[in-house]
Amino acid sequence: MSDHLSDAQNPSGVHNSGGRQAGGHLSDSDHLAVLGYGDSFERSMSPWANFALGFTYLSPLVGVYSLLAVALSTGGPPSIWWIVIVACGQLLVALVFGEVVSQFPIAGGIYPWARRLWSKRYAWMAAWVYICALIVTITSVAEFGAGFLASLFGLELSRNTTLVLALTLLVLALAINFSGTKWLARIARIGLFAELIGVIGLGLFLLIFERKHSFSIFFDTMGTADDGSYLPVFLGAAVAGLFLFYGFEACGDVAEEVSNPARGIPKAMLMTIFVGAISALFSFGGYVLAAPNLEEIVAGEVADPIPAILAGSLGDVGAKIFLVVAVLAFISCVLSLQAAASRLIFSFARDGMMPGHKWLSKVTDGTKIPHNALIVACTAPALICVLIWFNDGILVAVTSFAILGIYLAFQMVVLGALRQRVKGWKPAGPWSLGGWGIVVNIAALAYGIFAMILLSLPGDSGSFFADWIVLIGLVVVLVAGFIYLFTARPDRKSDAPEGDAIAVAEAIRAHRAKQ
Repeated sequence: MSDHLSDAQNPSGVHNSGGRQAGGHLSDSDHLAVLGYGDSFERSMSPWANFALGFTYLSPLVGVYSLLAVALSTGGPPSIWWIVIVACGQLLVALVFGEVVSQFPIAGGIYPWARRLWSKRYAWMAAWVYICALIVTITSVAEFGAGFLASLFGLELSRNTTLVLALTLLVLALAINFSGTKWLARIARIGLFAELIGVIGLGLFLLIFERKHSFSIFFDTMGTADDGSYLPVFLGAAVAGLFLFYGFEACGDVAEEVSNPARGIPKAMLMTIFVGAISALFSFGGYVLAAPNLEEIVAGEVADPIPAILAGSLGDVGAKIFLVVAVLAFISCVLSLQAAASRLIFSFARDGMMPGHKWLSKVTDGTKIPHNALIVACTAPALICVLIWFNDGILVAVTSFAILGIYLAFQMVVLGALRQRVKGWKPAGPWSLGGWGIVVNIAALAYGIFAMILLSLPGDSGSFFADWIVLIGLVVVLVAGFIYLFTARPDRKSDAPEGDAIAVAEAIRAHRAKQ
């Protein structure tokens, strides 16, 4: 069911569908109508639940657990400072996104933002890259989560077990998502508390009661640079932060399901970054300071050091409790990822920009969720899980481009916003950076380019495929996207508005002036 309003139906670009919010700003329905859409969803997600959705997607528990050994063996304890560096950089990106979503509080996030800031073709590529990255990210989180489930229930982690448990996580998340936005919000809040217990609570416990090293260890390279400069080594350890700080954009993916999104979502994004950074620092720092065999971990002799740290610090019962908390966090993370991917697919389909768009843009009458888009967001990762079962060696290949793809999609929005600012765009949403907007926008773009360069740096294994796998994966996705874009021409099949950020800002201001 498409709810896009044509120019004939909406010649002025302005609708009056019921009052305005406090402070002279448009009501949610009015704001959506100015953008050319009618209400499709139920606005039952609170600002707190919106923050929980972004935070559980970012999931510092999952990120730190997955990255600790790699970060320490690459750059030693000082790699923790990448959490601070990347958090500051992504905060700039979140500020830009905040202004964009405040003017364009539309379901789907990256795709509609890129379209309104640039063009349909530009947005199609941004959405294509982002959808692929999201699908692969859902797969990787489900695969990692299978290991936690196996440990919790005392199962041997074989290929068959991994496949069954990963599929179980995907289907469970789909069932919860199918129940509606209210249940999505409830489970996201549960996941938030599980994350906070698992990262901040556990981190504080380790720091206070189990500390085996002084805080000066975070300035000790522990021989990772050998006799050379530490700078290249430190840059190589950027993974400690770069793989953590995304997910805040998911707050905007569900914009049409949140009350007062133009004000609340920018704040939820920023809170996701702040709380995520604090949580990751407590978690990463706690593990490092409590590690009895830190030298072995830094030397790369321990592939998965966290279970041993937990067993030594918490005992078997405490470690089992942590596993329960971790499983809740993984379930919530998969749930949030599925929700974000489905809203992006829905938004893409609502504008007629992909095959099967009529089927994918349907919203259920009762629960008001895009159920068909959710099915795709579950089925595609499930199929990749099956492929990994046939050949587990492709897990690295299919996931390696995901983070770079997400960063690229982010920067396409940042670049689009900067382009509009140069043309004279002054964001008209109730949340604004004012005169600092263009400065922050330029800084966010500079950071994004720097981050993508770091993510693209080749490895040093000596194998061309292994060393360049990140760029190879991204190139494959980009080439496939360009081939479809210029052969099927989906942009010609859609009458959705594009590149109208300045016009929409003027319409919003005019609408406010009339009230």
